[in-house]
Amino acid sequence: MAADKTPSRGAAVRIDRLRKTFGSAVAVDSISLDIPAGSFVTLLGPSGSGKTTTLNLIAGFLSPDAGAILFDGAVVSDVPTHKRNIGMVFQNYALFPHMTVFDNVGFPLKMRTKLASADARTRILETLALVELNGFEARYPRQLSGGQQQRVAMARALVSHPRLLLMDEPLGALDKKLREQMQFEIKNIHRSIGTTFVYVTHDQTEALTMSDLIVVMNHGKIEQAGTPRRLYETPENQFVADFLGGANLLPGTVAAVAADHFGVAVEGGFTVQVPRDRVVANAGDAVSVLVRPEEVGVALTEDRQAGTECVAGTVTAVGYLGDSLKLEVAVAGIAIGAKLARVRGLSIESGQRVYVSWPRASARLLLRSAR
Repeated sequence: MAADKTPSRGAAVRIDRLRKTFGSAVAVDSISLDIPAGSFVTLLGPSGSGKTTTLNLIAGFLSPDAGAILFDGAVVSDVPTHKRNIGMVFQNYALFPHMTVFDNVGFPLKMRTKLASADARTRILETLALVELNGFEARYPRQLSGGQQQRVAMARALVSHPRLLLMDEPLGALDKKLREQMQFEIKNIHRSIGTTFVYVTHDQTEALTMSDLIVVMNHGKIEQAGTPRRLYETPENQFVADFLGGANLLPGTVAAVAADHFGVAVEGGFTVQVPRDRVVANAGDAVSVLVRPEEVGVALTEDRQAGTECVAGTVTAVGYLGDSLKLEVAVAGIAIGAKLARVRGLSIESGQRVYVSWPRASARLLLRSAR
């Protein structure tokens, strides 16, 4: 049998009203989701949100209590894992310590294919080249760094040319610098092969960096799904806003509704304007005003400009991050966070009186009653 030079395109996955319980605990609560063929989709959420259970249901390690899973329109809910044409990368990599890199990567070919020995060798070497491990064939896992072991696990998952690759927190054991490097490497691999990737993480930076689509989960439900930019810039509720990156959520009440903006009386005694956007709210509604820390400016003197909000406060915390400063400012009893580009010679200290400002156009209104 000739070696297949090009992996098949990714599978389109549909999750239809999927539900899974463990005793009285509902792990996945009737969720529905479409995963486009060839996309990189991240299931993002805190511990207990249902993301790993969802991944295990897609993989076939668990059986759903209700609902269906479809690959390219065909129901696979009752299809055994080994017949679903998927690859899997675990957090601990699960490499065989007594096998060389070559044998670890080639193991799925023995289980799933009938490739001739020469063709299997070609496939293994091609896959190792894909993850930049040429020349490592004879090494054992104990002779590899954490990043190299992660690449071997990726190669083993990809060697049989699966149409769907599932990854469960595969970078969790790596240090920060290596984790950031591997994020781009995994994304580049995805772009080069066209396989559908479904990735589980609780790390917001990983999700924003790598994904075509992010699915934010909480208590077994999908809070919001969309592109990284859409979720970061236009979250639909407070949970998504707060979980996906830093967020200032200023509690208040709608005091006025104009044609193009809301007037919000913020708890603490000051009023701000927020664009109406597509949010539906009425006077008296309990709301939060979302302002991202990177949109907040901090100055030692008052500088009110058109189209901005400007309020006085006191610096309560200063964090030096090298290329930036992270500040917390108390404004009328409310903590407002700011992330400022480092300016040489600028000195801001805890206890200083400052003025915080932000463009009105960067703020977003969120209903506090929303999920």
